[in-house]
Amino acid sequence: MPNAFAFLMLAIWPLVTIWLWRRLDPGRALIWTVLGGYLILPPLTAINLPVVPDLDKASIPNLMSLGCALFLLKDKVPVLPEGIAGKILIGVFILSPFATVLTNGDPLVFQLNAIQGMRIYDSVAAVANQAIALLPFFLARRYLAGPEAMRALLLALIAAGFAYSVPMLIESRFSPQMNVWVYGFFQHDFFQTIRAGGYRPVVFLPHGLWVAFFTLMCVMASLVLLRAAPAEARPKALAVLLYMLFLLYICKSAGVMVYAVALGPLVLVLPARWQVAVAGLIAVVVLAYPALRGLHLVPLNRILEIAEGFSSDRAYSLRFRIENEELLLLRSEERPWFGWGGYGRNFLHDPVTGESTNIADGAWIIILGIYGWLGYAAEFGLTALPLLLLGWEGLKDHARAVSPYVAGVALILAANLLDMLPNATHIPFTWLMAGALLGEAERLARLRAGRRAEDWRAGLHGGRPSRTVI
Repeated sequence: MPNAFAFLMLAIWPLVTIWLWRRLDPGRALIWTVLGGYLILPPLTAINLPVVPDLDKASIPNLMSLGCALFLLKDKVPVLPEGIAGKILIGVFILSPFATVLTNGDPLVFQLNAIQGMRIYDSVAAVANQAIALLPFFLARRYLAGPEAMRALLLALIAAGFAYSVPMLIESRFSPQMNVWVYGFFQHDFFQTIRAGGYRPVVFLPHGLWVAFFTLMCVMASLVLLRAAPAEARPKALAVLLYMLFLLYICKSAGVMVYAVALGPLVLVLPARWQVAVAGLIAVVVLAYPALRGLHLVPLNRILEIAEGFSSDRAYSLRFRIENEELLLLRSEERPWFGWGGYGRNFLHDPVTGESTNIADGAWIIILGIYGWLGYAAEFGLTALPLLLLGWEGLKDHARAVSPYVAGVALILAANLLDMLPNATHIPFTWLMAGALLGEAERLARLRAGRRAEDWRAGLHGGRPSRTVI
């Protein structure tokens, strides 16, 4: 059970948010409100009030950021993107729970138990939660579009990584106890923190895998800034990178190591516009992944053989996940379009007791089971859309260089999308990056359209086409 201090932290975060928005520019205030709340506030703890959604470490920073933008800055925050695809995906993401509820009113009845059907109240709560989840997306599109804002985002990751390294180092040595010491409870299964004769840090996040992925983001941010740094600043930037790599090592997670090895060299070698093209390609693969799994086109046996070569324990864990996913995929095919809804209805159940007989780890199978293909296309499509648009802009307009900071954030978001296949790491900062990148893609598209119009006018009057490079 959370202690009183856990609820106190949730209660005072609005005051922290107001202080940040009064002292910083809107972009940095938004970054630190969302990122700070995610890293510091207690997990699995919520203030439950009647009618309104639960107030927790995700919803409080999101709502307070919107409130500060509207009432402190007296700004207007646009909701709908410029393209039709974004408008449709936002509408489906927010409203699809209604369809899920309407098609899941039937209870699931077992010999000794039953799971209730979905009610209209459930759809209202789900719609509210979906809208709150998207607030960082809307706000980042407004305040974080542009190379300098992306640089601020990367610097914030590195600063947060340094701050988080202290409790991470303590936990890697003495076991994950920080959440117990501060908030009075342990948030997961302690056995899963034991790795390679030591411990993987958890700090104030739901699981050690979340800490590992946060550290990967810090590593990639360090790589971007190392490449962009002037010659005299590179020794310091290299030292920062090496420290972040050490933190990644103590996380004891094979998955993020693979991401670092695969994506890290791209940051250092490829031109920025090709980096965003790779990020777009990763987005396409992730979007198609459930269909590929359903058609048995993913070489699962070969992947398990490779995992066995690294570690038999990791191979066993991966096999367990895959077997559960195969069962849940078959379950989702019974209600493919709108899913099974909440209350654990998307799982298989014991016919006597009604208890769930399997688990779900990856965000893709969780969303597919709860909200069906409609929900999956909306959530993953909206997250991937900025990468697809940026990749298109980078390949189409060779004259305009994509900022290395933008490309770096795009690769981090692509890694996050990829990690949502084995893990449910779709966090508020994911929406923040996606919104920032969508705003940047729209900005580049407007610049390209403006230059095309300028070239057309110059040609119409016999002038030379413009060759302005941004």
